Amino acid sequence: MRPTDELIEDFINRRRWAIVGVSHNPTKFGHIIFKDLRRAGYDVQAVGRSGGELDGVPIYASLAALPERPEVVDVVVPPEQTEIVVRECAELGLRRVWLQPGAESPQAIAFCRANGIEVVFGGPCAMVHKRRWPTLP
Repeated sequence: MRPTDELIEDFINRRRWAIVGVSHNPTKFGHIIFKDLRRAGYDVQAVGRSGGELDGVPIYASLAALPERPEVVDVVVPPEQTEIVVRECAELGLRRVWLQPGAESPQAIAFCRANGIEVVFGGPCAMVHKRRWPTLP
């Protein structure tokens, strides 16, 4: 297990992310984080129950449905759903999970640790720690 600062640095230096909990509602954090990371130049895929598209990006029903595997899975759902998401990450071999404030649960964190998934939790928000990337073509 790496210290949190080192994990955060590793995560933010990875460009392909999936946001789980994307919403069409502009007041929801899943919507705000999705847009903020895209503006910062991240290659962001959207996962959410709402379906459709957001800013021309398809919203997929699950991580398994994504066309490309993300390097980081950013979770913005209630804790009981987070526990399902981290199990899906393990099944898909996804090894970096960022639990946004409010998405954490002791069970999800324990599952990540027991299954070799690096996990950022406990308050840091990806929007605060992100880096700026050159815009993708």
